[in-house]
Amino acid sequence: MVVAFVLSFPVAGTRAGQSRPAVQSEGKMLRVRQKQESKALKLQQKYQKRSWKGAHLSKATRAQMKHQMQRDKRAVREKQRDERQDLKDRQRQIKERPRQVY
Repeated sequence: MVVAFVLSFPVAGTRAGQSRPAVQSEGKMLRVRQKQESKALKLQQKYQKRSWKGAHLSKATRAQMKHQMQRDKRAVREKQRDERQDLKDRQRQIKERPRQVY
């Protein structure tokens, strides 16, 4: 009976150790993806502003387009903040899971 306990202990420890690098890489992938999204939005807005230079748009239309770009930027920031919080919550659950097993 003592041998079974000793043999099961390293397996439980290995599972907990294996999930930690996966969580760290998930966080890194999230940061990289969010950075790419932010850069893509920034470029899109830059080119959109550049396209206004030659166009004959009214001041009201330009203001409307500018406000829409601000809303888009705010939406991306909020989505990314929610994704980061979801990742933190998942990490917390994974961290607490080994405590519940023992």
